[in-house]
Amino acid sequence: MKTDTYLKKLYANRFDSRQMQAKVALWKVLIDEFLQDYVPPKSAVLDIGGGYCEFINQIRAQEKCLIDLNPDSKLFADADVKVLNIDVLNLSDRTSFIEQFDRIFISNFFEHLRNKEELVEIISFCFDALKPSGSLLVIQPNFKYSYKEYYDFIDHQLPITHLSLQELLQTVGFKVEEMIPRFLPFSTKGRPASPLLLKVYLKLPVLWRFLGGQMFVKASKHS
Repeated sequence: MKTDTYLKKLYANRFDSRQMQAKVALWKVLIDEFLQDYVPPKSAVLDIGGGYCEFINQIRAQEKCLIDLNPDSKLFADADVKVLNIDVLNLSDRTSFIEQFDRIFISNFFEHLRNKEELVEIISFCFDALKPSGSLLVIQPNFKYSYKEYYDFIDHQLPITHLSLQELLQTVGFKVEEMIPRFLPFSTKGRPASPLLLKVYLKLPVLWRFLGGQMFVKASKHS
């Protein structure tokens, strides 16, 4: 089965229409109450592996771009989002990509990589694709706090902790400016949360220490 066909079927089976709508509502709260503070409205933003465009459609930015292998991404993107179905692990695709951004956002992507070498390539791509003083924003399952559920999804392959990710970011040349080891719960699969409950959760960081299975990282590129 071709990769794009596999991805299309996998994610279509994983989330039904009700769960998809719930995810959009949750993303709106996450953006309005947290992520927008990290994205200046006049910035150019790239979303890598953004799937169904829940983030890139709703974030306020001057220029918006999405990279995803899933061909259905173009069907979900708003008119102001540039969608590229390219593989950043493919050398020819990567070398032909010359755009630069103020912010790059990656959510729930690294765990799908096959090995650490691919993670190094992705982080290096992000470093090169950022403007001087640009920042990489990451929301990512933290294996240290989600190891029991981590492999409940068939496409989860690479275990990553906040410490291993921090080490790699610094090695590539990033300055880690903010690291929250325990941020969001591991998954909403099968139990879509209420946007109101998420709003309350985001305002009570004390809960993150008990319920957080995903990390948040802001890492900046300095010239």
